[in-house]
Amino acid sequence: MHLVQILLPRADNAGQPFAREDFDCVKEELASRFKGVTAYLQAPAEGLWRRGAQSANDDIVIFEVMVEEIDLPDWRDRRAELERRFRQDKVIIRYMPVALV
Repeated sequence: MHLVQILLPRADNAGQPFAREDFDCVKEELASRFKGVTAYLQAPAEGLWRRGAQSANDDIVIFEVMVEEIDLPDWRDRRAELERRFRQDKVIIRYMPVALV
């Protein structure tokens, strides 16, 4: 079993917040495809990135799904689609093995 996390910004690079409907759409797509999703939308996490002397930060939301197998081509396609929809250079999708208790 694997836990897949998708990190999306709450706002675009100009600071314009994305509509709640944008996130609801992602949540519905994931729930339909993977039969369930956990979405952390109310209390955004804070991200901070450093490039040399410069830093940038974002408020992010996190979506999680659990899958038996990782289909990397499918996840790469999904990442590219989310980058387009959310106008991002890079959307982080990460996965890790998990064991249920």
